[in-house]
Amino acid sequence: MDNPSPTALAPAAVRLADYAPPEFLIDTVDLTFHLDPRETRVVSRLAVRRNPLAAAGGTALRLDGESLTLDRVAIDGATLGANRYAEIPGGLEIADVPDAFTLEIETRIHPAANTELSGLYTSGGSFFTQCEAQGFRRITYFPDRPDVMARFTTTLIANPAQCPVLLSNGNPAGGGTRDGKLWATWVDPHPKPAYLFAVVAGDLVSVDDHFVTRSGRHVDLHIWVRRGDEDRCDHAMRSLIKSMKWDEEVFGLEYDLDVFNIAAVSDFNMGAMENKGLNVFNTKYVLANQDTATDGDYEGIETVIAHEYFHNWTGNRVTCRDWFQLSLKEGLTVFRDQEFSADQGSRAVKRIRDVRGLRAGQFAEDAGPLAHPVRPDSYIAIDNFYTATVYQKGAELVRMIQTIIGRENFRKGMDLYIARHDNQAVTIEDFVAAMADASGVDLSRQALWYRQAGTPELHVSDAYDSDARRYSLTFRQTTPPTPGQPEKVALPIPVSLGLLDPDGQPILTRLEIVSEAEQTVSFEGMAARPVPSLLRGFSAPVKLKGLDNATLRFLAQHDTDPFVRWDSLQQYAAALMLDMIQPWRDGAALTLDPGLIEALRAVLDRAGIDAAFAAEALALPGEATLGDQMAVDDVEAVFAVRDFAMRAVAKALAAPLLETYERLNQPEDAARIDGPAIGRRSLKNIALATLRRADEAAAVILAKRQFAAGANMTDVLAALGVLANIDCPERRDTLAAFHERWRDDPLVLDKWFAVQALSQRPDALRDALALAEHPDFDLGNPNRVRSLIGSLAANRMAFHSADGAGYRFLADTIITLDPRNSQLAARMVPPLGKWRRHGPTRQALMRAELERIVAVPGLSKGVFEMVSRSLA
Repeated sequence: MDNPSPTALAPAAVRLADYAPPEFLIDTVDLTFHLDPRETRVVSRLAVRRNPLAAAGGTALRLDGESLTLDRVAIDGATLGANRYAEIPGGLEIADVPDAFTLEIETRIHPAANTELSGLYTSGGSFFTQCEAQGFRRITYFPDRPDVMARFTTTLIANPAQCPVLLSNGNPAGGGTRDGKLWATWVDPHPKPAYLFAVVAGDLVSVDDHFVTRSGRHVDLHIWVRRGDEDRCDHAMRSLIKSMKWDEEVFGLEYDLDVFNIAAVSDFNMGAMENKGLNVFNTKYVLANQDTATDGDYEGIETVIAHEYFHNWTGNRVTCRDWFQLSLKEGLTVFRDQEFSADQGSRAVKRIRDVRGLRAGQFAEDAGPLAHPVRPDSYIAIDNFYTATVYQKGAELVRMIQTIIGRENFRKGMDLYIARHDNQAVTIEDFVAAMADASGVDLSRQALWYRQAGTPELHVSDAYDSDARRYSLTFRQTTPPTPGQPEKVALPIPVSLGLLDPDGQPILTRLEIVSEAEQTVSFEGMAARPVPSLLRGFSAPVKLKGLDNATLRFLAQHDTDPFVRWDSLQQYAAALMLDMIQPWRDGAALTLDPGLIEALRAVLDRAGIDAAFAAEALALPGEATLGDQMAVDDVEAVFAVRDFAMRAVAKALAAPLLETYERLNQPEDAARIDGPAIGRRSLKNIALATLRRADEAAAVILAKRQFAAGANMTDVLAALGVLANIDCPERRDTLAAFHERWRDDPLVLDKWFAVQALSQRPDALRDALALAEHPDFDLGNPNRVRSLIGSLAANRMAFHSADGAGYRFLADTIITLDPRNSQLAARMVPPLGKWRRHGPTRQALMRAELERIVAVPGLSKGVFEMVSRSLA
């Protein structure tokens, strides 16, 4: 028999159009956990009532459940016979229920065997939960959907030797010992959906502080970690306190419980989770000191701590009606954490980094088979939609609203949104309506951005009439077809623009809304032809096209908007490198436009003004960025021309690069983690990395010296990264020394795996395959998997090895991972999904691996969805 097609095997999709309110609501939930790693008993007591807003239904109650052993069901204290309920695929059905009643259910679960890391599981001997998006159904039977909001009371009972710490949502409401067991009760006074439920229990220790809210309430703050990690929590605690203060000052939002707990766990599928009052974090986003954490780690911790705290209002107090509204909480909260981070340092550099990340991740997603709107129409596994589109593009849609209505009106809109919808589960329309009502601005067409996938391309052309002294800009917008959306409509694109005179002096700035497929804007009284500065501050998530190299070079040198100055240099460099592709294929000698070298020289000359900006400007567009701009991605050609360009820049600027490196390599900066010091380190280390391409022998000496100094992890890892790219004895020695020093620290050892997987050496793939067999590689730990296999997939020359070995390695990993941790396995699929972007040989190899995966019997819904969408 032929293998059935992916379509024939497809699990049922959930569709936005089919949304209906829940037939039953849960007012209160009382949970009791008898914690045991092998078998935990859960007793739930639910106050259930029929939803008056739901359509008239039958008398049966259907609850979600997965991987549960059911022991007892009772209504109003009376145990039900087996004829009154039935375990059905995906849940439990109870027949003939009244309109209001108390439902009691007893289940058993197996935390130590839970390798999915969803629901209740153990890590390092402690208990942790992860319930977003649909993990609560792995704890007990429940209507596991975000529009069922209840007040939770949780009692935890455990062996005191194993679990001296017992935590859940809300405020502590009692505890002690009974019959040799330790118990604790927690009460959350705020209604919440089950995805925000949390339990943490184990032998943990806390780092403590407090915060006094603007109304004078005292809040106890605790960060819970395994013993020995207490000295690495100070930065996370400072970040939490800064976040709490900022949210009060900027949005008027005050914390609403007596205690705020953070618990760190090394086995975690996500970065962190905003459970009400008990945030669970990946250790990567909590633990830091200068010996173990890079500047990027410090910044990441501050951002993620802020993000999860900000969810207290945008996600928890006001939550999503259904999972299609995911960006309602995630896009809005990413916007809020971006604004917070911008206020902590250079707003311009923060914006540049956010846009760089958006283009690398979300633009690529929009251009491939996994493209979807910010609010998807359907899903098979909702875990697959925790994407750059929902998060990063969602944040850009929020930012566009602020751009259109202004900061003051945006704050009014936030006030109105919270006041209207506190303790409700709502939709994106509710958010946009609050902004429109508060500002008086019609935002109805903004909904198009949430419904339409793809990245718009904004083509610009200009004209100047010297007699009439009139200058005109004509914008034409198009959006390429995406899966399921072949036809596109024009979107309202806010274009923040400026005009510069021939000397680079600003003439005017203003905001234009380009809402038609073609639209012309004219400017009167122009004495000379101005130079247009467009998408200032990146006012919309679009691709700007049509500016020639001369204009881009001028803007890179003169624009007063730092984003446009940076972006123009990026576009200019990308255009030059792409123009080299065909000459390289033809075997012609390559030359680099001297204008680019002079533009970069000017960046170095002005580096003292803003070192962080200079570091961003010196980082030329990466291989993936260049490949995405080609009709067919040519991996070898892109690598070759970028390497040539980087070598040409390094050789031409070797003297100022070395001077910059030596000037910034100062001991007094080594222990500082403030914005200016981080910026100087960033510039110093990109100068070192660039110098490698001019003189490897000299770079080895500098990198070896920097590695040996061990001033901080940022400098150590930067030096190791340089040496990892060079075939030399020092490479082997420093990698061995790093492993010996840090083999017992999981987060630092992740960096050791990653730096080798990202090496540009020809043997990088062979090394990565060997590292997968290394005793310290753990397929059960998501961080370790991402550090090796995720990094390898980002290493284009290694992953796209002509023999397909990189593709086979990734497919083998996905197949092996899926039965253990399907969520992590599904998130490894996207690199293979880009097969259409390559030539026929690579297409065939990548497609064959996708077909091999989808043919595996018993494939999870999440992996099936990702692979079948990639193949469709």
